[in-house]
Amino acid sequence: MPLLLRLVLLVALGLRAFAAAPSAAAGYELKVTLDRADHTYRRGDRVAFTVSLSRDGKPVTVPDAKWSITQDGVPLGREGVAAVPATGLVLEASLSEPGFLHCLVECTPPAAAKLTARGGAAIDPLSIAPSLAAPADFDAFWTAQKKQLATTPARLRFTPVASPAAGIECFDVQADTGVGRGLSGYLARPAGAKAGSLPAIALCHGAGVTTSRLASAVKWAQDGFVALDFNANGLPNGQPREFYAALQAGELKEYYLQGRESRETMYLRGIFFRLLRAIDTLAAQPGWDGRHLVALGRSQGGGQAIAAGALDSRVTYVSAEIPTFCDHTGITVHRINGWPRLIPNGTPQPDPRVVEAVRYYDSVNFAPRIRAQVFLTVGFIDHICPPTGVYAAFNQIKTTKHLWPHLDTGHVSRPDYEARVRDEVLAYLRTSAPR
Repeated sequence: MPLLLRLVLLVALGLRAFAAAPSAAAGYELKVTLDRADHTYRRGDRVAFTVSLSRDGKPVTVPDAKWSITQDGVPLGREGVAAVPATGLVLEASLSEPGFLHCLVECTPPAAAKLTARGGAAIDPLSIAPSLAAPADFDAFWTAQKKQLATTPARLRFTPVASPAAGIECFDVQADTGVGRGLSGYLARPAGAKAGSLPAIALCHGAGVTTSRLASAVKWAQDGFVALDFNANGLPNGQPREFYAALQAGELKEYYLQGRESRETMYLRGIFFRLLRAIDTLAAQPGWDGRHLVALGRSQGGGQAIAAGALDSRVTYVSAEIPTFCDHTGITVHRINGWPRLIPNGTPQPDPRVVEAVRYYDSVNFAPRIRAQVFLTVGFIDHICPPTGVYAAFNQIKTTKHLWPHLDTGHVSRPDYEARVRDEVLAYLRTSAPR
């Protein structure tokens, strides 16, 4: 994997720099900046990561900064310790294939805690391909899974719960799936809505062992949706915190790795069954307009949203923030596997059973089967869901799609990110409304 790396001192001669992932403490701020505003390059281009340290806004030096440049987390043997002068330090690199370069810098200024800063550079990201092709029977497998779910009576149970907002009615929803725990969520909808008048939204959860979120469903109901927020593990809602903590420490510890040796025993299978049952539940609501059904989630929820768009044609819009399940088999082509790392990174000889099984639960294989519009986000310095895998999935989508890159952040969300996601969903509704 050819990589040219030179270490040079930056003499401030007008080099443009754009901030990326600062880390600050005790008045100090460590930054890694790039020489292009969009952090995007072509194969063979020079990428300049500039390291700088300041205190109270004034440049300072540090004698020992530990640095490394990797290919999206894959070690390249490019690391060292160097002084960072007040004028800054430049680490230059190039990559001869599509992917990401990731620069990590750590230092400990006097009388301060250790600071860490990252920078990410995309190299021809729209050319990144999946590590492996989809299994030949991928569609047949999921057709059989959906048939199995369809033969299981849902036995939908709606229990009214107190609404925190006027004009919104709320229910605790339970349903059977026939695989592990069933669906468990909170449904919220505008009171008195006419039949066939409401768009629907399935709110998928990120990783964790917890209750469904009533407030989340209510917020979308206030925007005019029939909204279902459901927890990934099918757990009872509204229990004491200790209830979920005990499960996370015991039965559901690293639940996402359970049964990974087979596509039939994979724990994710139960998660996806609950996902499909959530869509069934929304589609059964008399208020649903039959034309707009959004699948939305972040991280693990983003991975579910992608799967929803592929597995159910009733889904018309997918919103997936920093999604998981992207290119589980990246390790087979010397990439970092993203969460949940069903194949551990650094495994010399991956278990062939796992390599085979995880491909049935991979966003890169669901992506080309999506029939809905798609909005994705990606973090250029995300080391939980590395951007290489996210782009590998995004590049397979064949429908109307948009990707919003977060150049300076990793696996995090912020209020402005959430506001943009909401705006995109509402804009979709406006543009798809009948004239």
